Parts: sequence; structure tokens; C-alpha cells
Amino acid sequence: MLDNQPNTSQPLDTPTGQTNTLVVGPSWVGDMVMAQSLFKTLKEQSSASNIDVIAPAWSVPVLQRMPEVRQAIALDTAHGELGIKKRYRLGKSLRGEYQRAIILPRSLKSALVPFFAQVPIRTGFKGEARFGLINDIREFDKAHLNQTVKRFTALGLSPSAAKSTFAIDNPKLWIDTDSQQECLKKFEFDPGRSAIALFPGAEYGPAKQWPLAYFKELAQKLVQEGFQVWVMGSQKDHAAGEAIVGKTTAIEQSRYIINCCGKTSIAEVIDLIAYCKAAVSNDSGLMHVAAAASCPVVGIYGSSSPEFTPPLSARAKILYLNLDCSPCFQRECPLLHLNCLYKISPQNVFNSLKELLSAQ
Repeated sequence: MLDNQPNTSQPLDTPTGQTNTLVVGPSWVGDMVMAQSLFKTLKEQSSASNIDVIAPAWSVPVLQRMPEVRQAIALDTAHGELGIKKRYRLGKSLRGEYQRAIILPRSLKSALVPFFAQVPIRTGFKGEARFGLINDIREFDKAHLNQTVKRFTALGLSPSAAKSTFAIDNPKLWIDTDSQQECLKKFEFDPGRSAIALFPGAEYGPAKQWPLAYFKELAQKLVQEGFQVWVMGSQKDHAAGEAIVGKTTAIEQSRYIINCCGKTSIAEVIDLIAYCKAAVSNDSGLMHVAAAASCPVVGIYGSSSPEFTPPLSARAKILYLNLDCSPCFQRECPLLHLNCLYKISPQNVFNSLKELLSAQ
């Protein structure tokens, strides 16, 4: 199967002029948002070029908010599924459409569709024995490419430019203001109070999740200060949202803390976040959505590192204690104390929010 495909570890010439580029996107919300920096870079190189993105079906509404993307192509495979037949059928249907492909994940399976599509130039990092599947193989320099967004953007540059210092164009999602107004009416949010969004979820695991009791305390304090609080996330976060809403002694308070988890589409979430005065988030996908929706955000880091996946916004504050055991990048605290999160108090977060709001 490899005989008729270019097979070289040397970088191939990047197409010039108008090109159709096929990008294999990542599988996480935050990573997909950060991938927009690559799309912006490609458009800067040639505004007439077209960018299509292969991605999980859930991410299509996110890609539709990126003006640089012509088309989102949903890949019908479950997370972790190899799905060779599905990838072959998709690749075959795309033959002759693209001059180059950029594969963002480092897995072998992610390189299959561009190979089956017979895209002449297929760029990606060295990994999982993808020789032949990828014919423009780039060295994976962790020290130089020390952020996810840098790794994505570097694949759109020439090898020499990728090895030097290069600028990052921050993600910026398009906001549907008509849909935004419909959502405000649909959920009967109070138009008389500014909204603060809380994102208690983190797909990776509990070592990235600020305590729910702290979120609840912060929510109550925000309501006392005259805000309404929207807790947002997927259906998986619904129970967390209920814990934050909880039972308060003041009925007046409880009506202004609203659990939206699992009740909104991802497109609705983008529009509602853009309406908010600010957001408080774990290091999660919604933190990156908030930054890209131009919503000021306080990012709380525990087991992960803000140096690796910072919110890409000038209007962001990061709370990170940088303990001796941090960052461990574990799903659960290996020391069983979660001091990296428990020692960030609700008052710390509230003070950071006040600084952000004052700056506005």
C-alpha cells in the first residue's frame, strides 16, 4: 500500500498560491480552539487558500465559529476507535481535493485519512512509526515548542521558521448575537444583573478540578455582590452544577445561581460565554472557549501547567501555586492532598475577578 506514496523524512516544499489544505484536528475542546491559531497562520500565508478540518462530530459547531475554516468534516469514529474501514472510505472520498495535509495529533490512526486521500504533502510530527503515512516529518522539539498552541502553529510553518521564534495569533471565535439573545430569553436569565460563568468540569480528571465547595462559596459571594452566576458544562457536569447551586438560606440568592450544565449546546455555550462579564474555570476546554470568545477569564491550575496550556487572551489571570509537586500532570493527586487546588481559596479567586473587572 505504501509503494505509490512519497516516503521521505526530509521536509517537502510547501505549496504556494491557492491551496486546499486538509487538517486533522485534535479530539479535545481546548485543543480544537487552540488549533485556530494554526488556521489563522495558514490564512495569513494565503488568504485565498481553503482549510477543511477533519474532526469529531461534537466539534463541528466550534469549527463553524472559525471564519478561517471552509468546512468541518465529521469523522464517525468513537474516541479511541481505530476504525480503519471508516477512515479509508472517508479518505477515498477526498482524493484529488487537497494539495497538502497537516496532522495535529501524533497518533498513527490520525494520519490514515490523508494517506488514504493520497494528499501529496502530509505534514506531522514524528511519532508512532508513521513513516510513509506522513512524508513531511517534523522533529518534535519539546523545549522549543513548549506550548500546545506553538506545536499546532509550527506545523503550518516552514521547518526553518518553526525552529525560530514565531508569533502566535490568538483564537477568536465568531459570536452569533441573534442566537445569544434567543438563549437569554430561552433560559430566562435576569437582564438586570451582569453574569459570571463558572466552569467546574475538567475532562482529564479530579486533579484539575477546584473543589466544588469553593465554587459554591464563590457563587454565593458573587450573588451578594450583585451578579448572577451561570454554571456551565456538559451533562457530565450536571451533578457538579447542582452541588454549586445547592441550598442557600436566602431564596433571593438561589434564583441567581443557575445550573446550565447539560442544558445547552456547545454553540449556545459559546454565545452565552461571550455575554458574560467574566468566567472562572479549571484548566479545561471551556477556559479556552472563554478566552477565544473575548470573555475575561480566571484560570485555576492544579496538576497541569499554565506554561503549557495558558488561556490565550490578554484579559486572563492565572492562579497557580507552583508547589514542589506541581505540575504532576496526573488525573488524581498521587500524594492524596490536592494542595495545589485546596490552597487556592475562594477569596483568592474573587480578588482576581475584581482585578479583571476593574481593568475593563
